[in-house]
Amino acid sequence: MLTIIGCGNLNRSDDGVGVIIAQHLQQYLAAHPVPHVRVYDCGTAGMEVMFQARGTHQLIIVDASATGSEPGAIFKVPSSELEALPEPSYSLHDFRWDNALAVGRKIFQEDFPKDIIVYLIEAENLDFGLELSPVVQHSAEKVLQEIISRLID
Repeated sequence: MLTIIGCGNLNRSDDGVGVIIAQHLQQYLAAHPVPHVRVYDCGTAGMEVMFQARGTHQLIIVDASATGSEPGAIFKVPSSELEALPEPSYSLHDFRWDNALAVGRKIFQEDFPKDIIVYLIEAENLDFGLELSPVVQHSAEKVLQEIISRLID
């Protein structure tokens, strides 16, 4: 089983890129079904990422990043570089997908994927808005095509 999860906030311009890619993948799979592939839009819900990842063999996460790199830069990173245990908090709003990977591995152990790749696309605009910036839209199309190519191989 391959699970693909798009993360982000659709109301914050480029921050929604992971969700938009997940939505396009869902449309693609509706027209071209691929057995043993699931796609989820988890938005900003880290807990949702943890539960949707459970029981899959491979996991791909797609999200925006804000590292100060060139807008539209695509980073393909193994999850071991990004997993982070959450800081103590009273709010699940602080529980992100990087926390979900670390905690999910501890809780679900063998029932949590070992093969995890994260695609990060550097944001240009994180202001309120519904559209991706042109440079991030271009990068999103590249990531979408790379993931589709993986599905049909």
